Amino acid sequence: QVQLVESGGGLVQAGGSLRLSCAASENNFRMNAPGWDRQAPGNQRELVAAITSVGSTNYGNLVKDRFTISRDIVKNKVYLQMNSLKPEDTAVYYCNADLAPSGQRYGRYYWGQGTQVTVSL
Repeated sequence: QVQLVESGGGLVQAGGSLRLSCAASENNFRMNAPGWDRQAPGNQRELVAAITSVGSTNYGNLVKDRFTISRDIVKNKVYLQMNSLKPEDTAVYYCNADLAPSGQRYGRYYWGQGTQVTVSL
C-alpha cells in the first residue's frame, strides 16, 4: 500500500534550521494539495503549512515568516524549511496529501508516520 514517508527531523538548538522532506513510497501516485501538520504532547494536531497545485500557500499563525513550504512536482516531493526554530516548535511533524493513482485526478488522503523535531534552548 502506498505511504507518505517523511525525513529530516532531529534535534536542533533554538534559532537553528531544519528541512523536512516528504515523498510517496510509490512513483505512480501524484501528490495533490500536500501539507504539514504537527502535534506536541498534550496538544491538538495543528496546521503548519499547505500548498496547492498552483503554488498557493497557507501557514499556521505560529510559523508564519519562519517556515516555508515548497514542492518539487517532477520529484513528487514536498518540503518544509524551518528557520528560527523555537522550543515551542518541538513536536511530531506529519506530512499529508491526497495521493492520486496514475490516470486519476484524485485519490484518497494519507498521513505519514511522522518525524520528531526537538528544539532545545
